[in-house]
Order: sequence, then structure tokens, then C-alpha cells
Amino acid sequence: MKKTDISNIDVSNFLPHREPMLMVTSVLEIDDNSVATQFHITENCVFLEDGKLSESGLIENAAQAASGVVGQSFFDKNDLDGTGNKLVGYISAIKRVEIFQLPNVGETIITKAKLLSRFDTGEVTLCSLEAETFLGKKLIVSSTMNFLIHEV
Repeated sequence: MKKTDISNIDVSNFLPHREPMLMVTSVLEIDDNSVATQFHITENCVFLEDGKLSESGLIENAAQAASGVVGQSFFDKNDLDGTGNKLVGYISAIKRVEIFQLPNVGETIITKAKLLSRFDTGEVTLCSLEAETFLGKKLIVSSTMNFLIHEV
């Protein structure tokens, strides 16, 4: 599938998180197997420690970004408002995470995730995704996580 630019879509319509737990500002592009998101770190972020986004904040950002790859399949392609479905996703396992740098308040990070595997049971979807987070061109986080996603 061709990558689609959906940067004008309100991402909060598609993720169950709300401020101050919403860790994705916008989706830059998405297709059936990958996603690229942006997150601007503000002073009201709950994951700040000494003016930097904490390790747990970086992991949550990667999880929210990555969940969009599989989560999008629960919505109709023409549902640009996210009203056609409600999802809940859980990190079922953090298989690997390497954090090389903590970004500062006021900086913007880009997280890119790709689908490694997916298993649909009819009730839930189990999947594994790899995510990388960048500050500018510098890789600051590399991770692999498993998720469980289902409709509510």
C-alpha cells in the first residue's frame, strides 16, 4: 500500500490517550506495515524528569506510535474522525529497548515503527513491532515490543 500523508488528522480521535498522557502530536505517514509520528515535548508532559523526557516517556511514545500500524485496520479508511471504532491496546512485552539520549522540553522527536508480526484471533490482535525514535537525524531509542489490541 502507498504511504498516506495524514498530518492534518487529529490523532487523539484514534488513540484512547488524552493529555497529559497523549504522547503523539501528529502522524506524519502511515501504511499497512509502518508508521512515522511526531511528538513535541511540552512542559505539561507527565513523563518529565529534570527538564527531559524520561525513559518511561520514551517507551510510552514508542508504544503509542507503534500501535497505529495495527490499530488503523480497525477503522474504515474513510473514517477520518475516528468515530467508527474504539480500541484498547496493551504492551504485552517489552522485548528490547535501548535508550541513547533523553530529549529536552521544547524538542520534537520522530518515531518510526514497523510491523514484525501479527496474529488475529477474531477477539484480539497480537502483534510485534519495532520502533526507532529520532531527535533530528540522531537515533535516540531503539525498541521491540509486543502488543495486544482489541475493540471495546
